Parts: sequence; structure tokens; C-alpha cells
Amino acid sequence: MGTNNMHDEEARKIMKEMAESIEIAMMGTNCQISPLHIVPMSTKKVDEMGAFWFLSNKQSKHNSHIRNEERAQLIYVNPKSEQFMTLYGDALIRTDMHILKDLYEKNDDIWFKGIDDPNLTAIQIKPTEGYYWDSTTNSMEALFQTGGMATKPGEQTDMGLEGEIKI
Repeated sequence: MGTNNMHDEEARKIMKEMAESIEIAMMGTNCQISPLHIVPMSTKKVDEMGAFWFLSNKQSKHNSHIRNEERAQLIYVNPKSEQFMTLYGDALIRTDMHILKDLYEKNDDIWFKGIDDPNLTAIQIKPTEGYYWDSTTNSMEALFQTGGMATKPGEQTDMGLEGEIKI
């Protein structure tokens, strides 16, 4: 696997692409205490500045944790496409109706009593660092090159990219 560390605009692009293709993140809060509190969350959007947005209940444990400590971890995993990403960043709880309307969809009625639900909040996570593994770019090429195995003893085939993400 090749290494490609990404910064700023390039990092925001790969984060957005991977998050949109995977959709569900495992969100870790209460980061100072082991074990982390981890819940699955549907990514509502990744904005142009690279912030990740989720809807959440203001009474939830993860909202409570974010009110006490603004660090969070996101983990995205898609084993079928061999894409993986972990991000660390600052989390904020937002209640601005403009933001909630932008993120809310009809299928969110499963969790909330509509856009006016008093428990509806948005969580904004601004990643500062992370790491990704992405085999989608070269996995087919590698398969054809190797027939599923290295062509010569000890030869490595490029199976994609991995690297640090810094914002």
C-alpha cells in the first residue's frame, strides 16, 4: 500500500468522498475516559469546510459527553470496498433551526417528532487529524496484475493508499 499523507483541501476532499460513500460512522465521545462511548450515526453532510454533521437527541449520552468535552472520534468502515477512515476533532452541539432544517429528512421521523421536536440537535464535528486506508483506487489493477497473488517471491503489489489526514 502506498502512502499519501493529506493536508487541508486535499484532506477535506478525501474525507468527504469516503464519508459520503460509507454514510454510517461510529462516533466516539467521552474520549478522556476508557472505554469510549461509541454509537452508530448517519452522516447527514460534510460541508465545504470539512465539518461533519449529524442529527442527535439532546438527551443522548453522546450529547452529554460533548457538553463536557468537545473531542470526538469518527470511524468509517466499508470492508467491501476496502475503505477505512478514523478522524479526531472538535464536536459542537447546534440548535439553530436553519441548520436543523438543512439536515432534517423525512426518514428522521423514525427518531424525532418532526423538525420542531424540542430534543432535536445537530452535532458538528470539525476534524483536526486522522488516518485513512483506501484500496478502491488500485484494487482492480492489482488483481489483474497478480491474479490474486504476488507475481514474484517477495514482490509487493500496490493495493491502494493510506496516510495521515491533517487539517
